[in-house]
Amino acid sequence: MSTVFVVTAYGGPEGQQLTERTAPTPRAGEIAIAVRAAGVNPADAKRREGAFGTGGRLPLAMGLEAAGVVTAVGEGTEGFAVGDAVLGAPARGLGAFAEHTVLGASGSVVKPAEVSFPAAATLPVAGTTAYDLVHQLEPAAGQTVLVLGAGGGVGQMALQVAAAHGLTVIGVASDSKRALVEATGATFVPSGPGVADRVREAAPTGVDVLADLVGGEPLRELAPMMTSPAGIVSAADAETAAALGGGGRERSEEALGAITSLVRDGLVDPHVGQTHPLAKAAEAMAAVESGHSRGKVVIIP
Repeated sequence: MSTVFVVTAYGGPEGQQLTERTAPTPRAGEIAIAVRAAGVNPADAKRREGAFGTGGRLPLAMGLEAAGVVTAVGEGTEGFAVGDAVLGAPARGLGAFAEHTVLGASGSVVKPAEVSFPAAATLPVAGTTAYDLVHQLEPAAGQTVLVLGAGGGVGQMALQVAAAHGLTVIGVASDSKRALVEATGATFVPSGPGVADRVREAAPTGVDVLADLVGGEPLRELAPMMTSPAGIVSAADAETAAALGGGGRERSEEALGAITSLVRDGLVDPHVGQTHPLAKAAEAMAAVESGHSRGKVVIIP
């Protein structure tokens, strides 16, 4: 049997628990792994709360990104072998907060030796989001990228992705995240009342890309800073972004391989701020839900 962290009722954290299941086996186009690390994201709490729908079968296995070692390869699946270290997204809702799970082969890549399992586990969701937000509009070297929500795990990676491609980078976050933002080389702008004026001081000629991880009123307040409203890309509030003249994040097939290469080459550090054992997965979830975690939170089975 294999331990897995599940939701038994949509809603608050009282619906979470550890349970046992038979280790899942891969189908065609899938690879089974022994999980070595799993990234925790705000989307995990939203799934538990039913924000993405409540029609799924319960219990619902939690976790959207994992890294581990291949234990079996599905029939006809190419490019992976037993013993490979890999990272990717769980298939068929099988979850990442588990001792064993199954990944979709098409959404997985081999883990470079230079990338740790905890760092790798932050890339299939958080890392690809950061990469897509920066690259969706293909900004040219020297243009200015503003990351709204720069203090979280995705935001910090977005700052580094932008810097790695020769862009001028500004990060908006709470004062408590100043050191984390400035450690990436970005210009820090504190969030809160008057943020638009502070951004205007940092970018007097305007912002070319606004990579949004907050949405709502903070996004609306910063929209006038844009050289063109089409430069707004949001992973948090596509509806507001579209209303302002921009759009939501579009997922690209090359993002996982690209962000993994940037981490391998030392150009992006996912900044794993906390690790928790699988037995304390609820604490890991609570850390992310608090909104005060520094960097990425990772579960280590």
